[in-house]
Amino acid sequence: MLAESLPVSNLAFFSQTFVIYEKRDLLADKICKTIHQYNKELLSPEDMGKLQEIADDYCKVKNYVYQRYGGIKSISKLYPGYTVQNEMTSAGLRAQLNMPSVYFYLAVFEALGDIKTQWAKVKNDILAAINKNERFTPQDKHYLRFVIKISDCFEKIINGKTIEVSGEMAEQYARIIADRSGGKAIDSDNLNRYLRRQVRRKLRSLHTEKADGFAITERAYRYGVHENKKGVFLSTKEKRKRIFVPLTDENEYRKQLYIKLLPEKSGIEIAVPIEVKVRQHEDYQKEIGLSVGVWQMFTTDSGNVYGERLGELNRKRVDFLEAADRSYRREKKNNPGREKYKAHKQRLDAGFETYVNQEINRMIAQEKPSVIYIPRLPNGTSAGHNRRINYAMSVWKRGFIRERLTLKCRENSIEIVEVIGKAISTQCSMCGAQGKYEKEKFCCHVCGYEADKKMNAARNAISRGRTGQRLNSVYVPREETRKVVHV
Repeated sequence: MLAESLPVSNLAFFSQTFVIYEKRDLLADKICKTIHQYNKELLSPEDMGKLQEIADDYCKVKNYVYQRYGGIKSISKLYPGYTVQNEMTSAGLRAQLNMPSVYFYLAVFEALGDIKTQWAKVKNDILAAINKNERFTPQDKHYLRFVIKISDCFEKIINGKTIEVSGEMAEQYARIIADRSGGKAIDSDNLNRYLRRQVRRKLRSLHTEKADGFAITERAYRYGVHENKKGVFLSTKEKRKRIFVPLTDENEYRKQLYIKLLPEKSGIEIAVPIEVKVRQHEDYQKEIGLSVGVWQMFTTDSGNVYGERLGELNRKRVDFLEAADRSYRREKKNNPGREKYKAHKQRLDAGFETYVNQEINRMIAQEKPSVIYIPRLPNGTSAGHNRRINYAMSVWKRGFIRERLTLKCRENSIEIVEVIGKAISTQCSMCGAQGKYEKEKFCCHVCGYEADKKMNAARNAISRGRTGQRLNSVYVPREETRKVVHV
C-alpha cells in the first residue's frame, strides 16, 4: 500500500486521502515449511554404522562433484545438469562405492546446487564491485552487467573464448559495443580481463568434511509397522535390506526427506519439507509500524507491546553462555564434557524460540495487519563498545526473529516492507525534527512532543513506509487493485 502526498508527521493526526492497494492474487498460494521427526528408541550401533556408511559415501560423492565441476571450465555443464549426471554415471564412482542410485544421484544434484549457488554469489559480488568502481564509465558498467547476465557470454569470457551472441541478444550486444556516448569506444578486451581477474579472486574451491546426513527419495524408504511399533524403514547399501527406526509420531509423508544423523544420541532427525496453504483474512486491513527491540521484541505505532519477556529470556541465555565459556576455558586441560552444556543450551534456545513464535502469533491475531512497516534490523555492534553489551548483541537471535516474522506473515498474506532505519529513533514522528531520548522516553524540543521512544520509532516506520522511504518489500502481492480511501 502506498500513500500520496503524505507529510513526514504521524498520519493519525491528519486527515488525508491516500491510495490503498487491495490484494487480489497473492505471490504464492502455498509456502514450504520444514517439520521434523525423531526416533523413539535408540538405534543399535550396527544400524547407526550402516547409516553412517551412507553419509560418508554421500560426502565423498559431493566432494568428487565439487572438484570435477566446481571450476570455470565446467560452468557450461551446470545447466540443466544432465551432462554432469551422465558423466557421473559413466565415471564408475557409484560402482566403486557400491552406493545405491537413490542416494548417489541425490548427492550429485545437491553438490551441483551448491556449485550453482556459489556462482550466483560470485556474480553478485562482481556486480557489487563494478558498481563501486569509479573508473568505469556508465557504458563500461552496462557492458559488464550485460555479459554477466547472459550465461553464454559469461562462460566464454571467463574461459578466454570468442563471444558469440545470437538472436535478439545479438542486436543488443552490438548496440552496447558500438555505444560511443562516453566519448570513446568500449575497450571490451580490457573489461573481459577485469572480469576474469574478479572471477579468480572470488571463486573458491568447495569442499566438505560433514558426513552427518543424506537426502533420501521416496523409493528408498517407507513408513510401516514392525513389532507393533510405527516407524520408517530406510534402505541401506545391502540389497533388499532396510533398517527400521521407530518414530515419536505416526505421521507419514511421501516427500524427498533429509536424514540427519545424531550418533552421540544414537538417533536421527528427519527433515520433511511440506507445503502449507497461505491463509487470507478479509478482516486484516490495518497498516502498522513496528519498532524492534532487544528487551521488548515489538512495539507498534499505537503503543502495543509484544514480547515483553524477550530481554529476560535472552539475559538468561547470555549469562549461561558466558559462565559456561569461562568454565570450559578454565577446565579445558581436563577435557570437561559438553553434553550437559549442549542440553541446557538446547532447552534455553527452545524456550526462547517458542516464546518468539507465540508472541508473533499473538501480535498478528490482535493487530490484524495487511501491511507491516519495519526498519531494517541493525548489524552487530561495532568494536569499542562495552564488551558485555557486544557479547549480548552477538548472541541475540535477531535473525531467527526476522525469519519467523517473515514466515508467519507469508502464511497470513501479510506484506512486510522494510524502511530506511537511519535516525528513526531520534526523529520526531509529529514534526519530523531531530529530538533526543533518555532511557525509554523520547522528547522533541521543537514541538514539545513526548512519547515512548519505541512507539515514536514505530510511528516513524509507518510514516516512512507510506511516503516511499522503502528499502524493499519482503512479501509483495502479485496483483493489486487501487481504490481511494478517505481517513
